[in-house]
Amino acid sequence: QVQLVESGGGSVQAGGSLQLSCLASGYTYPQYCIGWFRQAPGLEREGVAVIDMRARITYADSVKGRFTISKDNAKNTLSLQMNSLKPEDTGMYYCAAACTLTQSQISIWGQGTQVTVPS
Repeated sequence: QVQLVESGGGSVQAGGSLQLSCLASGYTYPQYCIGWFRQAPGLEREGVAVIDMRARITYADSVKGRFTISKDNAKNTLSLQMNSLKPEDTGMYYCAAACTLTQSQISIWGQGTQVTVPS
């Protein structure tokens, strides 16, 4: 059974940093795509950053230069380092088995971790 478990969310002032982690079981990162998505209250879910099967990385324009996605294949852990956080980064962040930021058919999701950046 595939399971993705996120951790590392919290509340941080604007300009601060957080690091999210996603631990996978039953799912090996070197063989599959993986990425981060987020959803703010009242808004649609959006892709934040993904790593595809060729290890190519894609970032949403809104986070380029501020967020860094990485994975540790040996530990089956995906990370998202978030710097210079803004209030608009607030939302529930999910780890998901996706190859692109706009992928619509995603069958494997984590439970999410909340990130709050007060304005």
